[in-house]
Amino acid sequence: MAALADPFETLNPEQRAAVEHGSAPLLVIAGAGSGKTLTLAARVARLVLQGADPQRLLLLTFSRRAAHEMQRRTGRLLHQALGLRATQQAPQLPWAGTFHAIGARLLREHAAQIGLADTFTIADRGDAEDLMGLVRQDLGLAAAKSRFPLKGTCLAIYSRCVNAQAPLAQVLAEHYPWCAGWEAELKRLFRAYVAEKQRQHTLDYDDLLLAWDQMLTDAALAQQLGERFPFVLVDEYQDTNRLQSAILRALKPAGHGLTVVGDDAQSIYSFRAAEVRNILEFAQHFGPTARVLPLERNYRSTQPILDASNAVIALSPERHAKTLWTERAAAQRPQIVSVLDEMAQATWVADNVLAQREAGLKLKQQAVLFRTSHHSAALELELTRRRIPFVKFGGLKFLEAAHIKDVLAVLRWAENPKSRIAGFRVALLVPGIGPANARRLLDAMDAAARPLQALAEFEPPANARADWQALVGLMQALRAPGAGPGPAGGAWPADLEAVQRWYAPHLQRLHEEDAPVRLADLEQLTRLATAQPSRERFLTELTLDPPEATSDESGPPHLDEDYLILSTIHSAKGQEWSAVTVLNVVDGCMPADLATGSAAAIEEERRLLYVAMTRAKQQLALMVPQRFHVTQQPKYGDRHLYGSLTRFIPPPVAALFERVGPAAPPAPAACAPAAAPPRIDIGERLRAAWD
Repeated sequence: MAALADPFETLNPEQRAAVEHGSAPLLVIAGAGSGKTLTLAARVARLVLQGADPQRLLLLTFSRRAAHEMQRRTGRLLHQALGLRATQQAPQLPWAGTFHAIGARLLREHAAQIGLADTFTIADRGDAEDLMGLVRQDLGLAAAKSRFPLKGTCLAIYSRCVNAQAPLAQVLAEHYPWCAGWEAELKRLFRAYVAEKQRQHTLDYDDLLLAWDQMLTDAALAQQLGERFPFVLVDEYQDTNRLQSAILRALKPAGHGLTVVGDDAQSIYSFRAAEVRNILEFAQHFGPTARVLPLERNYRSTQPILDASNAVIALSPERHAKTLWTERAAAQRPQIVSVLDEMAQATWVADNVLAQREAGLKLKQQAVLFRTSHHSAALELELTRRRIPFVKFGGLKFLEAAHIKDVLAVLRWAENPKSRIAGFRVALLVPGIGPANARRLLDAMDAAARPLQALAEFEPPANARADWQALVGLMQALRAPGAGPGPAGGAWPADLEAVQRWYAPHLQRLHEEDAPVRLADLEQLTRLATAQPSRERFLTELTLDPPEATSDESGPPHLDEDYLILSTIHSAKGQEWSAVTVLNVVDGCMPADLATGSAAAIEEERRLLYVAMTRAKQQLALMVPQRFHVTQQPKYGDRHLYGSLTRFIPPPVAALFERVGPAAPPAPAACAPAAAPPRIDIGERLRAAWD
């Protein structure tokens, strides 16, 4: 097929303006469904066609999937523009990836220059939490007589301080006020935690950004990296935190060659320390200010859905102004559906889902979204009762499954024998080895000049000797010259297979009931390993961008050809469905009670509703239960509350919706006599019981 004269001829004028922009700093405000990915891919392709070296383009995303999609679309455009045959490969983008993955590569590359051990390993969230817990225990904080924060909370506080670049006192006051009395102890804990990571040659997830930022404080290194990547392009910029913004400004202090794409109206991840002010104030960071280009044409939703969504977000007091529009006209307006209570809500949704299915809309093309996971509990019961299959997004992540953590711990320990977290977990897998013996082993390895020799000379309990020797033999094989480095040594992914052979009897012993299902996860792990050139690269990539789920949560495989999508709004971002229903669009749920402590929190709740609404292509229903049950909340107790439509839809905005309901109880028959008033005062009798 001959190449088109203009590979960008399908772009609309606003997209084309972004693609053809020069090298001055650029902010593209990409509204929901406006073709953001295509626009960014086309800009990358345009840069390559104009002579930019694809080996020196830095493309930063928030997921590996997004990076792959960007590369795929860019490759397709370059194929077309260069007139390549199907068998010819378009130029690759080796520096396309997530912030954390790119940071890990750069830190590994410059480890010697910045004082890092080149054998450092990366702890996932679970391992980092365990290490925080061990340090917390060593400092005696676990034995505090009053409630000291648990290890997960301690890690969350530490992480927010790092990513938000905020002092501990501020983080405690704004997000963890109940921990404010422990400020001095937390500082001591965090100092010890950092020291222990350094002793174990370990970086946690947050260190990948923090160390990258610290590396750029060296003027020579910052200039070197800035020149190495003349063009830096960032996707989903509204999701960046202050640390990521600081990294970009250090790389491109004048903004030359910097393009960021995002939508402030979809900034909904402040709980991960994302900072909406990054995108609101981006243009002012540079002089002259950056160019701001809005993409307003929507290719997803009908105009009535866009009219309602525009009206909701227009009430935000601070935003980049834009009005989404489309050529997809439709007579059907979005609905506000009033129902009596949560059970009536579940019944209405199930009825509607089945009606849409009978009208030809597959279940997979329909989604039910909610603010928090427990909001779908009543609906899940109703769907199960009616045998309507569904998949709920959320649950146990791949790296959180015990059998996956076990196998990866062996590989991490082989890669870095100083990792006490990995070593402790592996040692405990051996029958007869308990925590005391495991600590004795790790202490001996720490004190030895040759840790592997200390491992071989360790005397385990008598009942553990046979199994212990198998582990020693495995570790010696994994640490042998040529093991782990990849094609050059010929041992990767063979060493993963060796670990799995060693682990197989332990898997049967520890997970007898569902071992076959867990083995399927380990087979998936092997498939992932074949895509990476080395053990180190495999561990890094898997830690930074793991698969979403495991057999631990999925249970038996789905045999249905179709199923309904249930999802939190946060998990639904970036997705789209023909029909979308949003549960509990009432004050107290949206905005959530716990999110009304500040104006900034309330505005994020408004953006959350906007994100939910803009997932819908053709049909949108917002559910408003008039009464719902609230359990174990100090403010309300355990009783029913009466709900009102969210404050984010005042009467002028509500006029853009079709109102359905409320569903009232049936009126009494006309001939029925009126009920007589009660003959006793039950309140008086109850009071009299205490006389």
